Amino acid sequence: MSNLPLPKDPGGIDKFWLTQMLRESGTHAEVTDFSTESIGTGQVGENIRFSLKGRGDLPKTLVGKFPSPDPVSRQTGIAMLNYRREVHFYQHLQSRVNIQTPRIYHADIDDNHNFVLVMEDLAPGKQGDQLGGCDLEAGYLAMEQLAHLHGPVWGDTSLSHELITSRKNDPGTMKELYDQLSPGFIDRYDARLSSKEKAMVKAVGEYLIAYLMNYRGPQTLIHIDYRLDNMMFGGPYPLAVVDWQSIAYGCGLNDASYFVGTSLNPAERAKSDEHLLRRYFDALRGYEVKISWEDCWKYYCHNAPAGLIMAVIASMIVGETDRGNDMFMVMAKRSAQMCHDLNTIDIIKQG
Repeated sequence: MSNLPLPKDPGGIDKFWLTQMLRESGTHAEVTDFSTESIGTGQVGENIRFSLKGRGDLPKTLVGKFPSPDPVSRQTGIAMLNYRREVHFYQHLQSRVNIQTPRIYHADIDDNHNFVLVMEDLAPGKQGDQLGGCDLEAGYLAMEQLAHLHGPVWGDTSLSHELITSRKNDPGTMKELYDQLSPGFIDRYDARLSSKEKAMVKAVGEYLIAYLMNYRGPQTLIHIDYRLDNMMFGGPYPLAVVDWQSIAYGCGLNDASYFVGTSLNPAERAKSDEHLLRRYFDALRGYEVKISWEDCWKYYCHNAPAGLIMAVIASMIVGETDRGNDMFMVMAKRSAQMCHDLNTIDIIKQG
């Protein structure tokens, strides 16, 4: 148990706090001075790089994550239990899976949802480009890493903590939320959405309960927001995955479809769906996961709306920014096209 006070924001951290935090983590060092800069593109959390000066086994830089300073986004993080989930992941689940994540020096949260994560700096790694998308090489790497998240705990019913199982939203409640928010989504982005894309937003809403209820196979720990903004390529690791604030217990193919559908140019994705999914499927077999290729493909197609659903809901409940608007449009458009290409609505209807 740490004796460190919990800072409410980056301004609450000083050199003495950093020194004690490092020593509690097993790093023998003293911080004598530091500077800070804001990094990343997150909307629900705030990421700060600490550049350190001092003595001993001192890392040159660390990254701290805190609640968003935007009151709307912060309240969303509190209401959706995002901050609690991320701290829980690093405290209790990181060691149970094999996906590459940054080293965590300190993780703490209080009853008022003030939290801090201090982690290794993944520089000179580069954050994935959500707007520009990724190439196939990066896609293959992400799909392999995804198998290392799902495989170790596939079908593991001990993942029963309320912070994970509470993400299994009641289908009726989820549909009510989607139906409430989707008209505002279409209205806000009317000039940027094609008639075909608007029709897909409505079709997904119409069949949302079937979409949520059709999968009856083994479940696993899923990231929910497995996309390029939450990935760091290069640096200490070929790929490290961050932002574990939405974790749930559900169908692994949700993450797979969400990533591919939101991350690749639609033309490139359409030529490569099976190849990318095969990379994930083959890596899963290393964990003796029992799923046929036919079921893997079926639920990959079934979950194609995942990115569209996220774009519709998230865009309406976090603070609006220009970059956020561009991001949600990219996610929605790519995912809508994936649904068309894979005949997803028909697959959902068939159950």
